[in-house]
Amino acid sequence: MPAITLIVCVHRQRDLLERLLRESAGGYDELLVLHDVPDEQNVRAVTEAAGGRFFERPPAFLQEPHWPFAWGEATHDWILRLDADEYPGEELKKWLQQFRGAPDPPAAVSGYACIWPLWDGQRTVTKKWPAGRLFLFHKQRVRFFGMCEQSPVPDGRCEALDLVLHHQPKRKSYGLGNAIFRRQSRRGRAQVAQCLLAKPTDLKGWRWTSEAWPVDWEQIRQRPLRTALSRLTLGTFRGLREQWRRERKLFPLAAVSGPIFHALICLKYWQLRRRAKADAIELLK
Repeated sequence: MPAITLIVCVHRQRDLLERLLRESAGGYDELLVLHDVPDEQNVRAVTEAAGGRFFERPPAFLQEPHWPFAWGEATHDWILRLDADEYPGEELKKWLQQFRGAPDPPAAVSGYACIWPLWDGQRTVTKKWPAGRLFLFHKQRVRFFGMCEQSPVPDGRCEALDLVLHHQPKRKSYGLGNAIFRRQSRRGRAQVAQCLLAKPTDLKGWRWTSEAWPVDWEQIRQRPLRTALSRLTLGTFRGLREQWRRERKLFPLAAVSGPIFHALICLKYWQLRRRAKADAIELLK
């Protein structure tokens, strides 16, 4: 029977963590909580009261750089990756409980994806979109490098579940404000752009050995401005198309916010690359 380690990386967020642990009870076997920045809210006490292990980590202001460390600390191979402002819906919670009592999945299965509906700050506004959120995976069947916006790359297949993982922060979970102005988004864009100046193997990784960037990131490195335009136009169109297919409704601001975020990554990388080239030329003078 597969055992599950729940890993949560928090930046304060004590009240959200308490909700997550309450709503996830019975869906995991081990709890690891990583705190990014000093623990001023005594999140350690919440973690230990739930029987978990607590780690205060050097500040990165992003969770992805902490994941390889956490996966190495996990006792079990199956990793339940949840954010503090998420929690499983009732059907997903039942599925996790059944998963833990069932035989091990085939070795060809690397993980499971679910639905991650939009939240307007007060209520859920979609039922089936967006889908494809990788929430559970086998840590020996995925590869990863610690960069914002990079998901674990499965060795095998990921099975899509028609089940809901709630994402309910204290604000809207989508929109132009999130994509453009939110401090966490600005930090994420800057981190991605800086990372793309080097190699993925320069980052903290998990089973990642290739110095080559995955295609989506290499496109930014090779043609940042063209990629920005393509992500903005084609990405928005694909988002609207998928919304209509799943919801029979359109949410334009939600469809465009992700493409805008990625277009801004392209622009930030273009700026940093130009600056790096100018600095190199200056050193040669």
